[in-house]
Amino acid sequence: MRTALTELTGVAHPIVQTGMGWVAGPRLVAATAEAGALGILASATMTYDELARAIAETKARTSQPFGVNLRADADDAADRVALLIREGVRVASFALAPRKEMIARLKDAGVVVIPSIGAARHAEKVAGWGADAVIVQGGEGGGHTGGVATTLLLPSVLDAVDIPVVAAGGFFDGRGLAAALAYGAAGIAMGTRFLLTAESTVPDAVKRAYLARGLTDTVVTRKVDGMPHRVLRTELVDSLERSGPATGLLRAVRNAVRFRALTGVSWRAMVREGLAMRRGGERSLAQVVMAANTPMLLRAGLVDGDTGAGVLASGQVVGLLDDLPTVREVVESVAGDANAIIRRLGGAHGCA
Repeated sequence: MRTALTELTGVAHPIVQTGMGWVAGPRLVAATAEAGALGILASATMTYDELARAIAETKARTSQPFGVNLRADADDAADRVALLIREGVRVASFALAPRKEMIARLKDAGVVVIPSIGAARHAEKVAGWGADAVIVQGGEGGGHTGGVATTLLLPSVLDAVDIPVVAAGGFFDGRGLAAALAYGAAGIAMGTRFLLTAESTVPDAVKRAYLARGLTDTVVTRKVDGMPHRVLRTELVDSLERSGPATGLLRAVRNAVRFRALTGVSWRAMVREGLAMRRGGERSLAQVVMAANTPMLLRAGLVDGDTGAGVLASGQVVGLLDDLPTVREVVESVAGDANAIIRRLGGAHGCA
């Protein structure tokens, strides 16, 4: 299935496995790459040395193209960009818009730059800076998300830019890929579907907790880090929703200490990153203080398997999933079913 995304990245299928923190490690990313889709390593929860080892392990597992998700505001972002260039990583993706100079540096080295955005104006900005493509996530998606549904956000972005657009939020099968291509997208990105696969390192008990949920069992909360965050509804999340500002800030300070110990990030770097977010108008002071909650609460659930002490990011699509297939089964069924649908609708000439 050839689209602008496959031509740009060199993968066989226009399907992206998103860079989910604590989830998208070498095993999942390599399995995705071997299946012909674009796997994205999540580096925001890794130290520089851990990222270097993860890239090396992924390359040892596959010779196919893959990507790395970077934090553009990280203290060592320039060093990580240099690492990607040196290691020949095919794609750099970003949760926050990278600086213009960073995009130029990556592109000059032949790295494809694909930021994730949540509004048409953000897409216009990064496209103007030279981004090769964008991933646009609608409100159905898990983790940090917006309030506009994919079916409305996607066409607004497609109308705003002339670079390839990848749709995310609410996708899990071939029908979704066929629909996204019909809208004009170059492919789809999926998180929850890849989290619930055989190769995902999320503990089996946690995977079963996901599979037991229905379409109405996620909630968008601001009590994790002050930003809208779609997660599974749990007793912890309910208690966070009931908690006051003081309780949330106290928890955030404790988690900042734990995050620093885990990643080796200096206090000075954490403060500098927080001030940068504050100056950029992206977060309020309270949201900056609460930012450390996200990686630590996600780690407790997705790595340690403690659903009572952790937060489980999830898209609404979790309510439609009831199995744990291999990554290859996911990719081949999504691509195959989409092709069959397009042919049945008389659009076979648009997809080879």
